[in-house]
Amino acid sequence: VSLEVRPGQVTCLLGPSGCGKSTTLRLVAGVERQQSGTILVDGRVVCDSGHSVPPEQRQIGLMFQDFALFPHLTVDQYVVFGLIADIQRSIRVAELLDRLDMTRHASSFPHELSGGEQQRVALARALAPKPKIMLMDEPFSGLDNRLRDGIRDETLEILREQGAAVLLVTHEPDEAMRMADEIALMRDGRIVQHGSPIELFNAPVDSKAAAFFSDINILKGKVDNGQVVTPFGVFDTTTLSRGTSAHIVVRPQHMRLDLDRNGTGPAPTKNEGEAVRAVVKRARLMGKESLVELNCVSDNCLIKASVPGVFLPKTGTFMWLMVPRNKCFIFPDR
Repeated sequence: VSLEVRPGQVTCLLGPSGCGKSTTLRLVAGVERQQSGTILVDGRVVCDSGHSVPPEQRQIGLMFQDFALFPHLTVDQYVVFGLIADIQRSIRVAELLDRLDMTRHASSFPHELSGGEQQRVALARALAPKPKIMLMDEPFSGLDNRLRDGIRDETLEILREQGAAVLLVTHEPDEAMRMADEIALMRDGRIVQHGSPIELFNAPVDSKAAAFFSDINILKGKVDNGQVVTPFGVFDTTTLSRGTSAHIVVRPQHMRLDLDRNGTGPAPTKNEGEAVRAVVKRARLMGKESLVELNCVSDNCLIKASVPGVFLPKTGTFMWLMVPRNKCFIFPDR
């Protein structure tokens, strides 16, 4: 793993459970120690093969999924906990509670607070020492969906105001896309792709990376003279050699559906290639869009297509499918 997080920047470590996200966070925090490599904070080595700076001296804030509040301390006692005793610390606590709209709860205990309020207390405690780095391990996953978006946006706004470098762990791609300035996509203990959300979504490094951000369809074919030959026509490629087994990745929202006209479909076009006849297996309304699953008549291949709004053709309905060439990705089989 090699990663740099800059002040005022939110970087998300994104990946499936068990890929190494939380372990990376614990190494940066100093809770665990790496076997090799170097960790630097603001240019200062805090851990290498020779020595390790204690966690409390790294100027790093931590927020966890369960908030880890002390049940016997009131809100103001918890936020002030760990601050150096001086005349300024009460002012610092008052400022944070006011900024987070928690002043009226200063004398409350954790069990008297809602989940969203507990999250704000945990944030105030983490921000109190003015850390240079904020490490967050899925801190919003315990909140219900209606609360999550507002509290998440408010939290990141405050962290950016403070100029903290934020390293946040999540396994939710939608959350990473919404929050991150940069995303480091992890798999099996390694960062497989690193860049802005739009870069990872529009230029995935492989089909697994594409599949992490949305459902995908995979069309298989062989390369011949710079083209991948499939039932949907040919797809141009300049990177794969002749005879290579390849697959075309296309997201459901980019599949184009057309009605069946007594067994006849639309004529081939340069951008969409050949139309393939398919039969509807099921259709479901997913909220803002409808998801239609179809089996291709030629090889029974399952294809998913999403359509904005309500579109629910009956099971057994024949339709035609096309793939826009500018909306797909070509990868070699591995």
